[in-house]
Amino acid sequence: MKLEIAVAIAFRALMRNRQRSLLTVLGIIIGVAAVIVTVAIGAGARSSIEATISSLGSNLVIILPGNTTTGGVNAGVGAASTLTVDDGLAIAHEVRHAAAVTPLVTLRTQVISQYSNWQTSVAGVSPAYAFIRSWPLQSGTFFNDTDVATSAKICVIGTTVEHELFPNGGDVVGQMVTIDSVPFRIIGVLISRGHSVMGTDQDDIIVMPYTSLMQRLFTSANGPNVVGALAVSIDAPQNVARTISDISQLLRTRHRIVPPQTDDFQVRDLADVAQAASSAGLTLQILLASIATVSLIVGGIGIMNIMLVSVTERTREIGLRMAVGARGDSILLQFLVEAVVLSLLGGAIGIVCGVGASAIAAHIGHFPFTASVPTIVLSLLFSAAIGVGFGFYPARKAAHLNPIEALHAE
Repeated sequence: MKLEIAVAIAFRALMRNRQRSLLTVLGIIIGVAAVIVTVAIGAGARSSIEATISSLGSNLVIILPGNTTTGGVNAGVGAASTLTVDDGLAIAHEVRHAAAVTPLVTLRTQVISQYSNWQTSVAGVSPAYAFIRSWPLQSGTFFNDTDVATSAKICVIGTTVEHELFPNGGDVVGQMVTIDSVPFRIIGVLISRGHSVMGTDQDDIIVMPYTSLMQRLFTSANGPNVVGALAVSIDAPQNVARTISDISQLLRTRHRIVPPQTDDFQVRDLADVAQAASSAGLTLQILLASIATVSLIVGGIGIMNIMLVSVTERTREIGLRMAVGARGDSILLQFLVEAVVLSLLGGAIGIVCGVGASAIAAHIGHFPFTASVPTIVLSLLFSAAIGVGFGFYPARKAAHLNPIEALHAE
């Protein structure tokens, strides 16, 4: 029997029992859709994590204060105030592959405009901050070294702060805001970055010269030059590990740390954080896809069961075909094609449902929609394989029927 004839016969047989055929492939539909959705969500989530890490800056290294131990009690990372502005300047001047360095001093406080007020995070940074974070401006300009030297009362705001403090819109550059009773002039607005993977609003921020924050808004009990952290941008990815080692050695020298003393600082490479998050997302994605694959196997068992029922119902038809000269391999091909057509139809419907559900999930979850073509093709091929695998036994049973016994079947 020619393949196209077998396919035509298979479609006619399936159309005679449309409802049963649909219920039979429901497992295949659910399985294929689930595989596509889980892979798409996993890929989208990993892309979102990588984009968020990338948005923090190019080859970014964060230096945090170390911990303190008093009476055997470890106070944890950041408990010691060990980093200074001078440490940052030394890194910028002495560490070869450090492209840019900025101190980080943060404060959360109420900000007031002539129209509204809003509580937000205020960060004191250097002019290198925009370069380190790869964060361009939507409008206006960023502050410069002269503004840092003079502790200028100027700031750059995020779009969330812009919308909350100036709900009427318009150009906010040049407008005044009051931060802890100190007036500051807005000189620029950062381009919108949206939410991070942790759900925090990256645009809910005000940045200003670190000297302005430290001298006009925030008085540290640990000294006038003590900062909360240092951010360093490395010039190339391949130099990150070497530069971390150079920074650590420089800070040990500056802080007079000798063995067996422990470092009073910690250097963290955000690339490691990104890799760990991506690996965790990939593991979860594989786990979910594996669970979804079980539905495909269950769907294959359903196809095998319904094909066995079909062989029983069509025993007389099979006997009649054999009586007029049909060979066993033709009967085998006919039922095998029916099983494959059934599984491929289920796979095609599952692909449509899976892609649609993935797009909806991406919209709700605010992550990139990723439809993996290899996953779609692999799901369809797997559906066909299930049709062959689970349809072979019923097809073989039909091909080995005794023509005489089949003709006498009720």
